[in-house]
Order: sequence, then C-alpha cells, then structure tokens
Amino acid sequence: MLFTTNARLICYAMLLGLFVADTVNADRRSYVWTYEYQTMPKGEAELEYYLTTKVPDVGNYGNKNSWEHQIEFEYGLTDRWDVSMYQRWQHSNTASSQSFDYAGTKLRTRYRIGEKGMYPLDTLLYGEYIIPNSENSPDVVEGKIILAKDYGKFNLAYNQIVKVAISRMSKAEHEYAAGLSYEFNPSWKVGLESTGNLSEDKFYLGPTASWAGKRFWVAIGAVAGLNEQSDDLRVRLIAGFPF
Repeated sequence: MLFTTNARLICYAMLLGLFVADTVNADRRSYVWTYEYQTMPKGEAELEYYLTTKVPDVGNYGNKNSWEHQIEFEYGLTDRWDVSMYQRWQHSNTASSQSFDYAGTKLRTRYRIGEKGMYPLDTLLYGEYIIPNSENSPDVVEGKIILAKDYGKFNLAYNQIVKVAISRMSKAEHEYAAGLSYEFNPSWKVGLESTGNLSEDKFYLGPTASWAGKRFWVAIGAVAGLNEQSDDLRVRLIAGFPF
C-alpha cells in the first residue's frame, strides 16, 4: 500500500508536467543528488518537493524500505545568493511495522562566486543547518563546495560535502556527488550521477533525467549500490514550482 501511494505521487507529478508548455528558468535541476552552479534570481521564489526511497536489499524490498518526503521553499536575496527552508517527513517500513514521522527542519543558503565562465571552474558555496525532530539525534552542519563547467550542451558538476554533528563529539563525515548531463533541447536533459559517503565506503551510480515546462520542472534519478556497504537501490524525484 505504501509503495502504491508513493508511486502515484511520482506519476501525478510527471503527468502534470506534460500539460505545461515552454520552459522555466528559476532553479531547474539537471540532477537529483548533485547541485549545479545556480541560485534563485533576486526576488524570485520556488516551492520544491523531494521524494526519496532507499532499499537496502531489493530482494527483500517488502520487509525493509524507507520513503523520505521534503518540501522546500527557496528565495533569491540577490542574483548570487539565496536562502531556503525544508520541512521533512519519513516513512519507515519493516516486516513487522510501519511508521510515518515528522523528521525535522533544514535551513540552507547558497552563494555563487562570480558569473558563469568567469573562472576556470564555476564555483558555488553551500551551507546547511539540519535540525532533527528527535532529542536522540544531534543537530548537523553541512557544507558543500560545488564546482561546475559547461562544454556546449554538456555539463559537469562535482560536490565535495562535509557534515559535522555540533551537539556531540563526533568525527566529520565526508561525502561527494558528481554528475554529467547532456541537454537535448531546453525541455529535456539526461545524465549520469554518482554519489557516496567516503567515510562509510558507500558508493552509488545511475542515470538521471529532467524535464522543464513553463511553470513546472521535474527530475528523477536512480542509483545502484556499488559495494556491499551500500543500499541496493536509491531513487529520488524532485519537482519544482517557481512563482
């Protein structure tokens, strides 16, 4: 039942886009795990919905999986600097139980250095403060350095990520995300993404596709685990609604 409900959400979001013409410019995403060199334009806003599923063992899917929901509001303070806030929920499923819980809040800011093509690599700084809805989970500060470059219709992007729990003594976690995409036309992009946790030796690789209409865009990607420490499958959909 839970799988059916979340699958319907994905289908509804994608079908909605088919009825919209032209393309959006705001924070349209080519990837679902990798951030690019872009921020919201000054004075513009966007509402985004994230749906992520994690399946540790595909052969045992019915006994253990999770679905994460995020709603994000983002706003451009200047043409290079934006801020956003997330609200998060999570479905957790095992063979004996199911749960649906509010997972907490995230606050985020991004700043672009220079303009596209000004330097050898387009660079963006990203900061995030994660506030979980649990006394047993620490607050987390996350930072990213985002490097990107366009080569005609191709885009390369790389994110170096560090996470630090600030309310307890713990080591920093180091992660990464990287993507290569190709723009067939202003509406359609396809690509390949890799993401992983360097501290826990978890690595993933898989395809991504995105489509943009006049007042709506959607991106979806699926990555497979590359070693035993990784989940077998992770899938993410992001839908954006500029206004």
